[in-house]
Amino acid sequence: MKTHAFSLLLLLFLTGFLAAESISPNEAKLKQTKLPKIKKENHVLLLKKSNFDRALKETKYLLVKFYVTLSQSSQNLSEEFAEAARQLKKEAPRIQFGKIDVTHQHDLRKEFNIQAFPTVKFFVNGSREDPIDCKGVRKASAFITWVKRRTGPSTVLINSTDQAEAIIKAGDLAVIGFFRELHSDSVEVFCETARDVPEMPFGMTASEEVCANYGVQRNSLVVFKEGKPVHNEVLEDGRQSKLGLTRIIKTFTLDLVTEYNIETSVKIFDVPVENHILLFTPMNSETFNEIYKNYQSAAAQFRGKMLFVLVDTDEARNGRIFEYFRIRDIDVPAVRILNLTSEARYKMPADEVTVENLKDFCQSYLHGKAKQHLPSEEIPQDWDKMPVKVLVGKNFNSVIFNKTMTVFVMFYAPWSHECRKLLPVWDKLGEQYESHKDIMIAKIDVTANDILAVALDRYPFFTLFPAGAHHQEVAYTGEYTLEAFSEFLEEQRKKRAEAGEEDPSGAIKKEDFSQKETVITEKEL
Repeated sequence: MKTHAFSLLLLLFLTGFLAAESISPNEAKLKQTKLPKIKKENHVLLLKKSNFDRALKETKYLLVKFYVTLSQSSQNLSEEFAEAARQLKKEAPRIQFGKIDVTHQHDLRKEFNIQAFPTVKFFVNGSREDPIDCKGVRKASAFITWVKRRTGPSTVLINSTDQAEAIIKAGDLAVIGFFRELHSDSVEVFCETARDVPEMPFGMTASEEVCANYGVQRNSLVVFKEGKPVHNEVLEDGRQSKLGLTRIIKTFTLDLVTEYNIETSVKIFDVPVENHILLFTPMNSETFNEIYKNYQSAAAQFRGKMLFVLVDTDEARNGRIFEYFRIRDIDVPAVRILNLTSEARYKMPADEVTVENLKDFCQSYLHGKAKQHLPSEEIPQDWDKMPVKVLVGKNFNSVIFNKTMTVFVMFYAPWSHECRKLLPVWDKLGEQYESHKDIMIAKIDVTANDILAVALDRYPFFTLFPAGAHHQEVAYTGEYTLEAFSEFLEEQRKKRAEAGEEDPSGAIKKEDFSQKETVITEKEL
């Protein structure tokens, strides 16, 4: 019996030995070889296409910064991002920070649709599908709070007044939700909002004692600033959204009226309010105090709906924003509204900056009744005397939408190097076609004239407006040379001649164009 058992053990041993021997050398090597760790720089993983998948699989929570080296904004964020990674290294090792320089990682930039720099995204459980955007976070402390609220409770449960006081006095701002019970749609929206607002502590309570102590109605959100309540929002199931609450709360990270400067510009655009109203005025003027008081009074009534910004016209560093809004010295004080989504601008019709005028302007805009502001230069007396005709907002429609003339237009910005380089070429094209009665070569300065009929996204931009009743404009996409411009014009003339339309009649209906809502965008400003 013992001999039989021994034989069986020997057979099993030899079988295992032979099986081990049957593994190829390469497989054995792979088994023994351990992949090297992904390199880090200041506690942040250096990621690229070749190791990104592996980083996701090895990390439960991965916060990734997509950046470009030459971006000043990316450089500014780098130190704070690294500091957050350092602090969380021991405290929460399952949370990793990584960065990708998309200058060389085009596939990853395309996959995750990275349009602005830096962009920060949060990947969970190794999935690359639908990462969570981490928006508006700039400080190390805010990054830490943001990831903690994404990986754990987003709010502190308050059971006593002492707990509430500790949260309220923890910083300049705090938010507390007072609820009847802690299982409702309103509570869920409140907790979701807390995840997106890491700049301040959030707490919630269903304690009768705590609610009574602060004299707050149940199912309310209260914003505290410097220990005092500054906003009370009644919460009703199904009425509030996360975006709506985030918008209201984040406005308190700014003053009621925020002066525009280098330090505040980032904060202004971090607040998710798309309607900005701007007051342009010299802050050292005799009337400033009165104007500012009126502006501040109006701002209190539109918090969460409109962001009130003050621009000092005596500050030379604000020059580009004056250009963008076409503000001249003789215009101030001036009030404008900007919609960040459409980039549409509106001018306050009244000259005096009073509380009533400001309220009327804001309400008119919010109700969709304000008229979009489309500035135009005055028509030059000699606009049609040179080979290249000069168009402005006031004569643009009447010139290009006619029945007998084909108009080839250069849309340019005077400060653009490429535009300045091409203007002499355009002048030569004008000279070449000066004797043609059915073709006009024209130009328009888009930094001084807004036109609804044409949408631009870069400078220079060239468009042909054919004569006739039913012809659509043709965008020029060829080379920027005299020969290429000429060939394009001749090709278009030939097409119309073949169609038997050398003598066009009828007029393009102006209403066909007046209903277009697109405005010239100024991405280079």
